[in-house]
Amino acid sequence: MFFCDLSMKRTLVLGLLFAFLPVHADSEAGKRKAEVCAACHGADGNSATGEFPVLAGQTARYLYLQLKDFKEGRRKDPSMEPMVEKLSREDMLDLAEYFAARKPRPVAFKADAARVARGKKKAEEVLCTMCHLGGMSGQNEIPRVAGQHPEYVIKQLKAFKARTRTNDAGSMTSVARTISEQDIEDLAHYISSLD
Repeated sequence: MFFCDLSMKRTLVLGLLFAFLPVHADSEAGKRKAEVCAACHGADGNSATGEFPVLAGQTARYLYLQLKDFKEGRRKDPSMEPMVEKLSREDMLDLAEYFAARKPRPVAFKADAARVARGKKKAEEVLCTMCHLGGMSGQNEIPRVAGQHPEYVIKQLKAFKARTRTNDAGSMTSVARTISEQDIEDLAHYISSLD
């Protein structure tokens, strides 16, 4: 009886362990699954318009968490909600892996030099690189914002400031509350000018 209980407990523990192990992401599978994303985000994750973010070069962890947040309703966007509705965890991991491996291209935007300088100064003042790293390249669950469309940067900073986007554990909301509308515009010029 004791041996049987031990064997059952071990089987249960091993089963739970395997249930929580990460699924191996497959970039090639992600490429096939990303075909539907191309209309808004571009085939390689470089969107043509500031209405949609550049996904190329983001960390896979960040992309996965954003897809998960859209699916679970922690982040809202009417165009994303139907897209994520039927995605499995494996689908989200594959998509994240695919877009993370793509190379971001410069956006078609002519940044104003004075605004770039003010934006750089504001970024230093509010310690953007503390989370987004030098060059705003991102890390782990923190996005790469370098080279992002300025319209998208403005939209997200305003959403954090207004608390209509809150899937950030409060970090961006706290920062966004301290910056002005001009700061937001200046930061967008600065961020979009980075490679």
